[in-house]
Amino acid sequence: MQRQLLSIPWSFPWPLPDVRPARPRTEPPPAHPYPELTFPFMTGTLLATLAKILSGSTSRWVDCQPETCQRVYFANHTSHLDMLVIWSSLPAHLRVNTRPVAAKDYWDAGWVRRYIATKIFDALLIDRKEVKVHQSPVDLMIREIGTKKSLILFPEGHRSEGDEIGEFKSGLYYLGKKRPDLELVPVHIDNMNRILPRGEFLPVPLLSCITFGSPIWLEKGEPKTEFLQRARQAVKNLKEI
Repeated sequence: MQRQLLSIPWSFPWPLPDVRPARPRTEPPPAHPYPELTFPFMTGTLLATLAKILSGSTSRWVDCQPETCQRVYFANHTSHLDMLVIWSSLPAHLRVNTRPVAAKDYWDAGWVRRYIATKIFDALLIDRKEVKVHQSPVDLMIREIGTKKSLILFPEGHRSEGDEIGEFKSGLYYLGKKRPDLELVPVHIDNMNRILPRGEFLPVPLLSCITFGSPIWLEKGEPKTEFLQRARQAVKNLKEI
């Protein structure tokens, strides 16, 4: 018996087998199971509902349907509520991918406006006072929307005083030229200049109507002036429908 014990080799196989328990893998935290139920989304939904109640707005889609393709919704501009009522007229699944283009000098004044614009609406703020050649607003819009987002744009560049739609600035033309795949959807906002006139803070309880029209595109070789007139006329035509 003693001889057998002495014959046992006192060496271990090399390398030593790893008998340690497997360390649990550190997986990245799972995405929020309900990403849409965030505070900005719920606040945006509340504001959209409130805007519809205050403006008494109804939305119409004429020769156009609410689709997920990339679009530029361009409209007449008469009130600070215009951006909100167009945005709230879109279905919720389109709102999350639609960025209003707004004036930085207005929406960046104070943290409340800035928070609502950037966190709730995901607005693209454009500096109208310091436009630089290497920071073109059109290039900024194209870069920010990528291949997924849509835009809400007011080509007049400012609010009109009455019902007459002002001349369009050239931004819409260059958007159509640089991104010919974008659908340019005319939108007419009716009666918002009476619900919240310039200089007023409390809306008047009246009815309004948001009409979405048939998309247009920049035709090959179409001059800028003719295209802008055609786009402006497309918005005006929706008023008569």
